[in-house]
Amino acid sequence: MAYQILLVEDDAQIREVIKDFFDAKGQGEIELHIAKDGNEGLAAVYEQEYDLCLLDIMLPGANGFEICRAIRENSIVPIIFLTARGGEEDVLYGYQLGCDDYMVKPFSLAELYAKCQALIKRAKGMIACPEMVCGEIRLNPVRFTVTIGEEQVDLPPKQYALLKYLMENKDRVLDRELMLTRIWGYDYEGGERVVDNHIKKLRKALGSAGGQIKTILKKGYKIAE
Repeated sequence: MAYQILLVEDDAQIREVIKDFFDAKGQGEIELHIAKDGNEGLAAVYEQEYDLCLLDIMLPGANGFEICRAIRENSIVPIIFLTARGGEEDVLYGYQLGCDDYMVKPFSLAELYAKCQALIKRAKGMIACPEMVCGEIRLNPVRFTVTIGEEQVDLPPKQYALLKYLMENKDRVLDRELMLTRIWGYDYEGGERVVDNHIKKLRKALGSAGGQIKTILKKGYKIAE
């Protein structure tokens, strides 16, 4: 069965070039679906499940960031941004919303195709990805699972994102403002207290391993073995 990819792009020439390349390269391995504006793209992600989404950012109707946010409310499907907006702030914001890659136009079609293949295979567990381990805690970033010893722990998205961010920076102190921006985004209007509340809930969910998350007075948090 062919992998299903959604391309949301308002530039007809770019759509045609990508589709022609993928059709020729994929030889039936990939089926590319097209949405010509943001609203059409939003409708598509609500109507059908895809194996990967390619999103332009500057679109008529809903923009690519809004589509990404909508996808991440319900899905972990891989997302690649294809955009002319290459500023650092845009790139970081894209990753904060949950994209898997960010390619600035003009880009290599061969590189795009290779990244699509790799992300789909990784998402489907076809490529091994080392677990993150810290003391009793094991986090699998492909399967989105957390285990304490032999017991799997189900975490809400924000708590999972906090734990993953802490484990990516094991033994490093992360201040509350940095964590707030990384997990909730630049445009979040709440205060840093929300981080404390979620850390409290995360520690409780982790049970005996919750003590591995250390409070650093007047600074923030770190995770350690």
